Amino acid sequence: MAKNARQEAPIDPEKLGQLARTVFGSLEGAMTAAMIHLGDRMGLYHALAEVDAYDSHGLAEATGLSERWVREWLHQQGAAGLLEHRGSERFALSAEGVAVLSNENHPAFGAGFFSHLPQTMAIAEKIPEAFRSGVGLPYDAFGAEGARGIERGFAPWFRTLLVPAALPRIDGVVEKLEAGGKVADIGCGTGVALIEIAKAYPAAELHGYDISEHALERAEANAKDAGVSNVTFHDARKEPIPQDGRFDFVTTFDCLHDMTQPAEVMKQIRGAIRDDGVWLISDIKSHGSYEANVESNPMAAMMYGTSVLTCMSSALSEEGGAGLGTLGLHGELMMELARAAGFGEIAPVELDHPVNAFYVARP
Repeated sequence: MAKNARQEAPIDPEKLGQLARTVFGSLEGAMTAAMIHLGDRMGLYHALAEVDAYDSHGLAEATGLSERWVREWLHQQGAAGLLEHRGSERFALSAEGVAVLSNENHPAFGAGFFSHLPQTMAIAEKIPEAFRSGVGLPYDAFGAEGARGIERGFAPWFRTLLVPAALPRIDGVVEKLEAGGKVADIGCGTGVALIEIAKAYPAAELHGYDISEHALERAEANAKDAGVSNVTFHDARKEPIPQDGRFDFVTTFDCLHDMTQPAEVMKQIRGAIRDDGVWLISDIKSHGSYEANVESNPMAAMMYGTSVLTCMSSALSEEGGAGLGTLGLHGELMMELARAAGFGEIAPVELDHPVNAFYVARP
């Protein structure tokens, strides 16, 4: 009996070593991700941001935690290169580390994305059935913490750059808002973007549409905490996007690629927007081929993995879903779908975002 050809293929020791390092490097990254989650959750980064450096005893006292556990966490974070080792068992968070890991008002803040890491990884227990059936899971499968985690990941940009930097770059939008224009955010999540616009333009009338019960619940609470009264949130399954052309300005932030029927939603947006209205689209920077994505995006592996666990899963959460995935809505496809939906003008706009591409569409 002939042997399997692959069994006879010789193993290159150098390639074997490289692959093993890649595999276990991935496991190391997973462990570091878990430690970032704990550092964020337990307030360790916030405490480190307040002083020049801490040893484990000082950090444990500052946070009210057990010294032995804090010591091991510090050692891991130092070994991972996230904390600076200052000698004598003292560790520090650099100015850049404060921005990325502690300061939620800095646009580079990233620790928020790790806050729902346990819920994301728990989904891996359910995904095998999706591989078999082809049907994925909606975002509410992550529970309330999933909505909070997505909020914490995206909110810094909305709070620091949307109103002062992005909106003024789009012709006619600020004037519409100042004049009391009507705004719709489709896929509004927990409402942070709308609330920032509402605070800046109190004469405007704002509406958020989503299908996540957990996100909408947080959106209502966020609006109450912010003290804004010109924002209304809608469950799009019960209150569909109105088709009477009432909105002056429509936004979709990082959500079209997650939708089961993005082309249909684009048509609904056309029905909702005035003939002189403006649609601001934000979605992940991507290209039309695997090769181009890998070549241009150093985070491609992470994004394809995120797609399996979240984005593509959501986009396949109903039978017949488009399943675009995290890197599936590239610029050419975006423009093709927008034109098919009835938008006569769509063009990219540069808003200096490291991950997202932006487009402005007009009827």
